[in-house]
Amino acid sequence: MKQKYLVLSLLLFLVQLGFSQNTSNLRGQILAEDGTPIPNVNIKVVGTTAGTNSNLDGRFLLQGIISGNRLIRFSYMGFEAKELEVFLPANETVSLPAIVLQDDEQELDEVVISATWDINEFTRPKSDFVAKLPLKDIENPQVYNTITAELMEQQIVTNFDDAIKNASGISKLWESTGRGNDGAGYFSLRGFAVQPTLVNGLPGLTNASPDPANIERIEVIKGPSGTLYGSSLISYGGLINIVTKKPYAYFGGNISYTMGSFGLNRITADINTPLDEEGDITMRINTAYHTENSFQDAGFQKSLFVAPSFSYKVNDRLSFYVNTEFYDSESTNPTMLFVDRGAPLRVNNIEELGYDPERSYTSNDLTIENPTFSLQGQMLYKLSDEWTSQTVISRGSAKSLGHYSYLYETTRFYQGREEVEGSVSNLNEGIVLTRYMNDQNSTTLTTDIQQNFVGDFEFLGMRNRMVAGLDYFNRQVIDNGSGYVANGNIYIGDATLQNVNESVFGIYDPSAYITDNDSGILSAAGADALLANSNRNNNTTEENIYSAYVSDVLNFTPNLSVMASLRVDHFENDNNSQTALSPKFGVVYQPLDDKISIFANYMDGFTNVAPQEEGDPTTGATTTVIFDPERAKQVEVGTKLSLMNNRLAATFSYYDIQVSNIVMEETGRPFFYVQDGERYSRGFEANFVANPFKGFNIIAGYSHNESELTVSDQTDFLGRRPESAGPVDTANLWASYGFTSGNLKGFGFGFGGNYASENMIFNRQLGGVFTLPSYTVFNAGVFYNVQKYSINVKLNNIGDEEYYNGWSTINPQTPRNVMASLTYKF
Repeated sequence: MKQKYLVLSLLLFLVQLGFSQNTSNLRGQILAEDGTPIPNVNIKVVGTTAGTNSNLDGRFLLQGIISGNRLIRFSYMGFEAKELEVFLPANETVSLPAIVLQDDEQELDEVVISATWDINEFTRPKSDFVAKLPLKDIENPQVYNTITAELMEQQIVTNFDDAIKNASGISKLWESTGRGNDGAGYFSLRGFAVQPTLVNGLPGLTNASPDPANIERIEVIKGPSGTLYGSSLISYGGLINIVTKKPYAYFGGNISYTMGSFGLNRITADINTPLDEEGDITMRINTAYHTENSFQDAGFQKSLFVAPSFSYKVNDRLSFYVNTEFYDSESTNPTMLFVDRGAPLRVNNIEELGYDPERSYTSNDLTIENPTFSLQGQMLYKLSDEWTSQTVISRGSAKSLGHYSYLYETTRFYQGREEVEGSVSNLNEGIVLTRYMNDQNSTTLTTDIQQNFVGDFEFLGMRNRMVAGLDYFNRQVIDNGSGYVANGNIYIGDATLQNVNESVFGIYDPSAYITDNDSGILSAAGADALLANSNRNNNTTEENIYSAYVSDVLNFTPNLSVMASLRVDHFENDNNSQTALSPKFGVVYQPLDDKISIFANYMDGFTNVAPQEEGDPTTGATTTVIFDPERAKQVEVGTKLSLMNNRLAATFSYYDIQVSNIVMEETGRPFFYVQDGERYSRGFEANFVANPFKGFNIIAGYSHNESELTVSDQTDFLGRRPESAGPVDTANLWASYGFTSGNLKGFGFGFGGNYASENMIFNRQLGGVFTLPSYTVFNAGVFYNVQKYSINVKLNNIGDEEYYNGWSTINPQTPRNVMASLTYKF
């Protein structure tokens, strides 16, 4: 109770403070003489406690400064301190031109302040994570897309799936299931399945969907990245890295409430405060409480998220950073219809299926809970002007508790029509699915320790930027859940199935008439009774990975650089160990320095395949089969643009990924595996982010992917597009304009959407092909953003498009809905 009164008192104080004085904001960028951004510069409003530090791009935003003439001080070790006198009009944001800091021994130049328009908020020109060292996008031979917090705020993003739609070439395959070890959502990236598994470049496993409240940006990194990130947490198509919000050196934050269709209610808070007068010790807390119902006849999700983070700058050489996240969600399983993988399909598309997407075939009693905890700690120590030591540790725990269920097509009914004459009538169309469920009781524990040395030095007159590191990763999965039991059957289609015999078809309720209504028991008590006699698992699996890597970016000239990288990875689990080498090469030439680059890369990926236990059906004897690592190799060429002071950024590339040593299930022998597959995945991608004139922002992308299994004795998949490859063509767009002057200042609007071509979610010689239709979904929003508050309203799926995603599954997506958000800033 005391905590509630404390929070209420704090909010009242903030409101009073906000209306008691006029304040202003100040933004800008700090550069060295060679144009390189300077991170972590201390920026102080002299005579006050207000201050901050520049980010990785040298940019800063000081909010809540008392209006009037203010003296601003910029200081950083190795550079001459600089002071500027700036006039700050009330309730306005003043943008400074680039602030250039000079070496200690040089004199200061006179600084002239002039107006400029806002920076491109939909992109970040630099990343510390993609190459594991500070590198501008335009000088990085690898392709990646960035989804910023500003973009997510404008779109009223309340879930991770909606955020990821802003990256080119990525599409959703599976909903987040919440089940143990792999319950997060699956996405197709360059033709391969990938999950969001990295946070700040470290393992960040979750069995649920990440909450966006603590996300500063999402980096969708393209291509096999085994050289720097290993194999356990990424795919051959790339990886998804979440970058969290960091503390800063002054008091500020916001509180937001979002409401919307289907019972959406979401409250978030972002509070930052310095813990000392100098701003060297800072704390930030991001939190969210979320409740939402399904658009279907049953289903819901509720969650609580709290993310405290701490930063401590001991001195100019030593600093610490700690990020923690606590997350707990309870939800029903999303509706996922699995088509039968062992028999020819009865229907081949949504029209033949006759499915009503508003039917969930579940109950709000059948829920799964996903408590998650993660901790990341970092120590940075500047060894010299050229070298920095980075020591990081990550610990995580992700649990799955409760009822997990899915719907799987069963062929017994179709076969039974011939076996038991008269037991089935009128089943000429549609499919029958059995509901399978179990009691989840799973925990995934992870530990990761990295020691990196990052250098920026000259050798033989050439600039080198190098990272050399050691990495230890441990994952332990504890499964104490139950086996699966059948709980009722569902018919989907236009016909009616009647008079089903329990002894032949295993129907839980023999008197049930199976129409498009549910059968079986859908209460938690009924499910527990069915599961009471099922076998319980008592399994613990563990893997240890020991890695060493080095990567160097060598500038032969200021405009020509080459990247060379190598990783050695030693994998161990309970009954196997493997060692793999993974090289990476890249070249970047900039015909116009920091404006246009032409790049090429060779990238390598691998997967340590766990041994398989194969049983002889005749003798019952089991054999352990050991496999070599799978390998993926990518060749890519393209160009990157950074024009108009990065207000226009674009990437165009063509890639070709070849995968060998693929382990596949033998045709006609379930649970027997052979290593004889080869496939390719190649395509073209374009990404465009621009702020061409004041107030106007646009982000757009397009991707075309061709993928095929080219070599295998398993003829069921040979010559076909893999089911994980997703749609061949995808496109994304969001454009917005905000008035910056006049009576409409602060008012703006946005429009955009997503397109995906047809998607063969099931594509086999024996079973046939099930194709999801193409779709185009449009969204639009309006917003009003002023000094202390903002109001956003957004309409999603304007045309009320009925569309689906899937991966041998059929997953209905959300119809038309509206959202509104109110944010108070302090």
